[in-house]
Amino acid sequence: MTVSTDDKAILSGVLDRWKAGVDAHRPERVAALFTEDAVFQGLHPYSVGRQGVAAYYDSQPPGLKAEYRILETGRPADGLVLGYLDVEFTFTDRPPLPVKLAVLVTRVGDDWYIGHYQVSRLDPA
Repeated sequence: MTVSTDDKAILSGVLDRWKAGVDAHRPERVAALFTEDAVFQGLHPYSVGRQGVAAYYDSQPPGLKAEYRILETGRPADGLVLGYLDVEFTFTDRPPLPVKLAVLVTRVGDDWYIGHYQVSRLDPA
């Protein structure tokens, strides 16, 4: 497992705000964490841009919560941090949903934004 402390701090900075927006059911706040041209793949058809991110999270049920754990980090280039995570989404009316999440965050000005978001649901072996 390779997790750089600096990279983990960068990812946590973005993902803590993502989690807060998800947990509060604030789709516009979540979408603001993505780049204008972000490729977003949740568990529904993919979208490009903040509008698709906002629509995806707006369609999620009230009470949805997210917990994440960073498993791997990497630096494919300057100004980019790659993260691979375990995420568990919990609901008020059904069992939790564990997924894998790959994110690529990019530096824009003085802050970091999600440029690519890919969720995978892995079937138990």
